[in-house]
Amino acid sequence: MKIRKNMLAGIALAATAAMGLTACSSGAPAPASTPAASGAGEITVYNAQHESLAQEWVDAFTKETGIKVTVRNGSDTEMSNQIIQEGKASPADVFLTENSPAMAQVENAGLFADVDEATIDQVPAEFRPSTNKWTGIAARSTVFVYDPAKITADQLPKSMLDLAEPEWKGKWAASPTGADFQAIVAALLELKGEEVTTEWLAGMKENFTAYKGNSTAMKAVNAGEVDAALIYHYYYYGDQAATGENSKNVQPYYFKNQDPGAFVSVSGGGVLASSKNAEAAQKFLTFITGKAGQEILKNGTSFEYAVGSGVASNDKLVPLKDLQAPTVDPAKLNSAKVTELMTNAGLL
Repeated sequence: MKIRKNMLAGIALAATAAMGLTACSSGAPAPASTPAASGAGEITVYNAQHESLAQEWVDAFTKETGIKVTVRNGSDTEMSNQIIQEGKASPADVFLTENSPAMAQVENAGLFADVDEATIDQVPAEFRPSTNKWTGIAARSTVFVYDPAKITADQLPKSMLDLAEPEWKGKWAASPTGADFQAIVAALLELKGEEVTTEWLAGMKENFTAYKGNSTAMKAVNAGEVDAALIYHYYYYGDQAATGENSKNVQPYYFKNQDPGAFVSVSGGGVLASSKNAEAAQKFLTFITGKAGQEILKNGTSFEYAVGSGVASNDKLVPLKDLQAPTVDPAKLNSAKVTELMTNAGLL
């Protein structure tokens, strides 16, 4: 399970590149720019997705096509900032992320090529940006994990917005420095606007306890340090599928009803316009959103949702259609504004 990266490094990079979200992946930062992979049958992937999942995709793709893939791991913002700083000289052919805002950063910099129709046709419109400059490759749901010994079912909040009310003071936790949480705030901003988001963040500042990483926040609930935490779903299911030792006292609660707390975040994949091996890069994106790639996601240990080619997600998860997520165009998530609002609220 992934641990979110250093906040200050993310903010510094974001300021440098005039953009927003902090880092989120457990992978080591990408090295400085180096020459691109050579040969028409080779591509380089800048990866901010789960490293094990990305490696499974790469191995299966290479086995099927013979195309060699070099992977550089890092976090969403580390990678997006590096791509933007490298510009047309970037050795990256493909960019994969955990959340949408880093993809929007690269798109707004004009660095993505159009996604091939073969890929677009495999991914439903709700899991890709309206611009089609990149595509969804997986998804993750917001969830409120809680200790049922401390919070009864009838005491659960009806909306994520309720967590800013005085009765929730000192009762819940989050990891505000992570890209996961900031993507949730970006969705709130898009759905409810700046005034509501500003007020909610002020209430959050008064009420919540900060932890570094979603997994750490869930462990705190499990250990009785705090009553509940706002995280993504797969931390709970991943722990349950392993030993369950960090979630045995925890229950997941979904807000549903198109609430901002029911936000489903799209993990992204895109091909760089500067790619020297564009055909192979497009093939890779088509592969991971195709049946074989999505079944790797379904059967793996990341417990993210499959979004392409009609492949069902892991049957241990609440089905995507039952989450009643709000409709959010991932191309419109404003990461720079989120950073500004969270900084003003004293959360970053």
